[in-house]
This record gives sequence, C-alpha cells and structure tokens, in this order.
Amino acid sequence: MNIIIVLSCKDIHKSYGIDVILDKITFSINEGEKVGFIGANGAGKSTLFKILTNQLDSDNGELFIDKNKRIGYLSQDLRLNSNNTIYEETLLVFDNLLALEKNLKDLESKMNEPYDASKEEYTNRIIKEYTLTYDLYNNRGGYTYKGEISRVLKGLGFMEEDYNKPINILSGGQKTRVALCKLLLKNPDVLLLDEPTNHLDLDAIEWLEDYLKSYKGTMFIISHDRFFLDAISNKTFELLNGHVDCYNGNYTTFIDLKKKNYEIQLKAYNLQQSEIKRQEDIITKYRSFNREKSVRAADSRQKSLNKMEKIDLPDRDPKETRMNFETEIKSGNDVLHIENLSKSFGDNLLFQNLNLDMKRSDKIALIGENGRGKTTLFKIIMDKMASDTGIKILGKNIFVGYYDQEQSNLNDGKTIIDEVWDEFPKLTTTEVRSALAAFLFIGEDVFKSISALSGGERCRINLLKIMLSKSNFLLLDEPTNHLDIMSREALEDSILGYDGTVIVISHDRYFLNKVITKILELNQDGLKEYLGNYNYYIEKKKNPLRFQVEEAQAGMSKTQINFDKKKKREESKLEKQKKTDLKDLEDKISSLEQESEKLNNDLCLEEVYSNPTRSSDVNNQLSNVKKELQDLYAAWEAFLDDSE
Repeated sequence: MNIIIVLSCKDIHKSYGIDVILDKITFSINEGEKVGFIGANGAGKSTLFKILTNQLDSDNGELFIDKNKRIGYLSQDLRLNSNNTIYEETLLVFDNLLALEKNLKDLESKMNEPYDASKEEYTNRIIKEYTLTYDLYNNRGGYTYKGEISRVLKGLGFMEEDYNKPINILSGGQKTRVALCKLLLKNPDVLLLDEPTNHLDLDAIEWLEDYLKSYKGTMFIISHDRFFLDAISNKTFELLNGHVDCYNGNYTTFIDLKKKNYEIQLKAYNLQQSEIKRQEDIITKYRSFNREKSVRAADSRQKSLNKMEKIDLPDRDPKETRMNFETEIKSGNDVLHIENLSKSFGDNLLFQNLNLDMKRSDKIALIGENGRGKTTLFKIIMDKMASDTGIKILGKNIFVGYYDQEQSNLNDGKTIIDEVWDEFPKLTTTEVRSALAAFLFIGEDVFKSISALSGGERCRINLLKIMLSKSNFLLLDEPTNHLDIMSREALEDSILGYDGTVIVISHDRYFLNKVITKILELNQDGLKEYLGNYNYYIEKKKNPLRFQVEEAQAGMSKTQINFDKKKKREESKLEKQKKTDLKDLEDKISSLEQESEKLNNDLCLEEVYSNPTRSSDVNNQLSNVKKELQDLYAAWEAFLDDSE
C-alpha cells in the first residue's frame, strides 16, 4: 500500500515579539489519517491552522500541501452572509449544480418551442446539449443534494422550521453549526476542524462522530473533547512548549504512551546526567595526578564527553489550574425537592410533570436537547425565574453556587482582581493574589480588564469565584466549555473530592463518565432517571433490559457498600505492595549504580591500573555489576509496563 503524504511541516517557526508561539514544528500527515490536535489554551494550535490555510505567514520553515487535495477549514472566525437564510447559505455550496439547473430549464424552454423543420440542426444541437447537461447534473448529485442538505442540517440540530431563519438572528453557536454544515457538504479531501463539537448538543455530537467515522478523507482536528477524540482519531499530536510531539493512537492511547515515554526519557536523561557527572569526576581526578599519561587520559575522556549526543530533559506540561471546591457549612441530607414543575414560553412547552429529589453528596448530570429548558430549570431552582406550576423547596443550610455558561455575571468594566475582590472583600491582598495564581492569573495579568479576556479565562474566573464561595450546592451550566484538557481534568478531580452536592449541565461525555453517578434526561414530560454514568446511560438507552439485576439490588445499599469497601481494601493492599516492590527494585538499582561508580573510580587508582591482577579483578566485578544492572533496568521497565 502506497503511503501518500497530504500535508507536512518542517521547522515552522512563529513569534510575536519575544513570545515564541511555534518553534521548529515538524510533522507529516498521510492520506486517510484522522489526527487529533491537543494542547493548552493559547499554545498556538489555531495559529498553526491559520498558517496551514495561508491566513497567516510563518516566520520561517517549510510547508507542503498536496496541490491535488481540496482543503476544508472550520475556524472559530465564521464567514457567513448575514442576509441569507440558513437554507440559502447552505445552497451556496452547490453553486455549480444551481447553474446547471438553470441551464437545464433554459434548454427545456427552447425544446418546448414549436417544431420548425428549417431549424432541425438547431433543434438537434439543443437536444444534444440538454442530454450532456442532464448527465452532468445527474452525475454530480443534482437529484440528491437537497436531501443531503436536509440530512446534515437535521443531524447538526436544525429543524425544518429553522431553514428559513435569517443568519443575522442566529446565536454564535447556531452560526458555527451552519458553517460546519457547509463544510461537510463541500466534502473536501482534507478537513481542518477547530473545536467542531462546541455548541453541539449530545445528539448532534454523536451524529457528527458517525458522519466523520465514515468520512474517507484526511482529518486534522483541534479539540478538547476527549470522548470525541477517542471515537474519531487514530493519531494524536500534542503541542507543548512550542513543539509538536506525535503519537500513534487516539486520546486514551496517547495518555498511556505519553506517561510511558516521559518516564523512559526521564530515566534516560537522569542516567546520562549521572554518567556525565561520573566522567567529569574521573577527568578531574586524572588531571589532579598531573602526569603526562593521566592528562592524556583526561583529554581523551573529555573529547568523548564533548562528542556525546546530549539527551534533553523531557518537556513537562505547563502549569495547570489548581481547583479545590470545599464547603464551609454542611447541608442537610435533603437538598432539593421538586414536585410537578412545568414551564412554558407562550405556546412553547419546555417541560411538565417534573419531579426531583436530591440528597447531600449527589453528583447528577442534567441532559437533553438544546432548547428543552435545562438552564431555565437552573434559574427556577435559584428563584431567578418562576415556574408555571409545581413547587420547589431547598433543604436546610443550602448555599448555592452557580456557574453560568454565558458568563453574564462578570462585569466587563472591572479588572480581574477587582472582579474577585469586590465579591469577597474580606480576603487579604495575599489571599486574593494566591487564589488568582492558582487559576493561572499571575503578575500583571490580574489587572487585565474582564472585557479583554478569552472564553477560557472568563471561565476560570467564574470557577474561582465559585471555589471561594465555599457553597455546598453547585449548579454548573456547561463548566468545561472553553477549558483546555488539563483544566478539565483539574475540575473533574476537584468535583470528585467535593463533599457537597452537584447538578451539572454538560455535553462533555468524558467528564460525565468520570464524575457523575446519576443522569437525568429532560424531555417535555419531565425527567427520566438513569442510575449510572454516561456509558451506562447510552447502554441503557440502546437496551432497556440491561442492568436490571443491578438496579433491583440498588436498595441493598449496605451490602453493596460493604462489598465495595472490601474490594477497595484489596485493591489498595495490592497497590501498596506494588509500590513497595517498585521501591525495593529502585533501591537495589541505586545501590548497584553506586557500586559501579566506586569500581570505576578504583580503576583510576594507580595502585589498581598498575597491578594487572588487581585491575583484572576490579574489571570482572564491574562487568558483573553492569550485567546485573541491565537485568534490573529491564525488570524496572517491565514493572512499569505492567502497571499501566
């Protein structure tokens, strides 16, 4: 099978002043590969995409794109005609077919003219031209493109009644979906997608996954949606400290490989540093003898050391947000009771007959189609909006912390430090600066205006304010939007360790799998409950009869808790034993490395190297130690592999 490179970079460099964004970026993408592109916010991923699409020039380096391939790019900067309707905008993709349609109609009109024998040659020419145009129209999909437009629009969440809505009244998320629809309809050879799952609900994301799985071309995708990357990609590029590291496999495979590679590279680096130090000590000792033979030996070793190809210290991830949600006051066991709630806007019924009971420490996800009323329900819980019918009761000692995906509670006229300090005036300067630093706002950054912040920075400010509030009941509306992967993982770990109650609206399936224990699906007739994470929810939707035994045993909580505790104790004991074995192995390696160093030093002593018998004996000991070390290094690497 021939490997065809469709896109490659060599030593691409981009700086803004003294800030190096991309440094010697080198990689290649083969035809048919589906590459996930990850990295922290601001690392330069979108900058690289703009260079690949000639929207931005690199400072230097070489870029190759197969001239026979059509490139399609979904950027975060949309270019849509605001005067068009949604359907009119998607029709622009098929300008060539529309032109053929017009030509066919014109030819049909001419063929319908009364027959004139004197114009037989003209008539035959019109018929021939019509036949050729018809074949061309048919072969290019003239009788299927309208169905394809409808399929993609509906797949991305638009209803038929939306088709005639003008672009200028759409939200930013809706405009992004229109742009994505146009791009998919163009069916380019190479797709460059920048955060394609933003603004899509779960159904639309799953539809897009299925669509892209069957896509025959090449894909290069920037995304922080780990579940999406696992489903789509077969290769992962990470942009870290200006460099691109390439891994074969999806996101989960990348995590395993990265951890393993880092440990191997760090071990190799440390071993080389130890060897360099050992050689330098020997050279220093040789020079201290101040004899011609020992000086020559020192010079020889120094030359070898200078020629040694140095191993770089492996890159570490940039600093990550340090989140720690905690409660100040413990709530009662009954956190929220909702009974027969309903809400409509005019003739649009969002939901009715909605019933819900939440207990302390529940971690629940609220999911449902966009526009169903999830955010509205949050506002009813917080008394920011009234329901049409039903009751809502908050329990004793409940203090609500709300994360608004629209960031509407931030004052654009304030600086970062004032936004936080004004809400928590009792904090000292040190406490405020320390809290901001934990969320990566350091130095002069704290004096930036809120209006100048990116989506990710605004997100971090809101999460910081919730953390400082020490609320015991968190309502989180799409908290992972605009967060990079490291910040998402920090948020997940914080929620897992949180002793309060959480209800979250999210389309981040990786997040839902990791932190959620119950899913509530909101529909017009209320809530349907699923006692598990997102994977459980999907399996239960596909096969309602699955997990019946487990659900029947849900009431046997004491037995289940005891079983779980026993299982965790056994796992903890096994993990502790593994750590002990690993430490013993590493201690033995360290001891032998010291012995090896001592034997090497002995070989430099005049009383040893001048005595053939003694020199031979030391060399034999050194050889045995090195062999044993090699065996231990192999055992150490195998131990790490088994631990993955």
